[in-house]
Amino acid sequence: MFDSLCLLQVLLAAAVCTKAGKAIVSRQFVEMTRTRVEGLLAAFPKLMGLGKQHTFVETESVRYVYQPLEKLYMVLITTKNSNILEDLETLRLFSRVIPEYCRVLEEGEISDHCFDLIFAFDEIVALGYRENVNLAQIRTFTEMDSHEEKVFRAVRETQEREAKAEMRRKAKELQQIRRDAERSGKKVPGFGSAGMSSMSSGAHEVMLRNISIGYANGGENSDGR
Repeated sequence: MFDSLCLLQVLLAAAVCTKAGKAIVSRQFVEMTRTRVEGLLAAFPKLMGLGKQHTFVETESVRYVYQPLEKLYMVLITTKNSNILEDLETLRLFSRVIPEYCRVLEEGEISDHCFDLIFAFDEIVALGYRENVNLAQIRTFTEMDSHEEKVFRAVRETQEREAKAEMRRKAKELQQIRRDAERSGKKVPGFGSAGMSSMSSGAHEVMLRNISIGYANGGENSDGR
């Protein structure tokens, strides 16, 4: 699979890594294993000659397009058939995204905001190809995604509270029915604590499943993204 991808003009992965080639955050845009990406990044520092001011290096299979970020590197891994001028422009956009989410260009700060960066990376490249977006649009799109996630969580928490309250009400009703049955000398099967606990657990699972299905059916962005 990887060998066939190398024949295309695509961007394989983007990463922020240390000067030793350790990935802090990385995103694959095509089908590649984590081990393969880590291996490519680990090989990257060995390819750079000391004292040279290049912006890319190549191997037999891939090209690394990179930009220093103080003690780190912003690295794009592309196929060798990829357009180097377009890749350099894409690299500049990736490099401008980092300070939008990280106050300082340090390993700890990058790690703390890794998910924000991954979401932003996904706005720049899709399936290995650059999207026609600018920095302002990336920020807007990621904020929209963040807002939708917050709304979904709020709705889910509200529905969970309502479901738990309903289960407590049902449990009280069942206890009252059992007490009434005991007073009248009748047996009411299935109203033991184990039965109620099982029923409550099952109802809670159904409720969570319904919430997830509802969001999947109606949670898309209005612009179809």
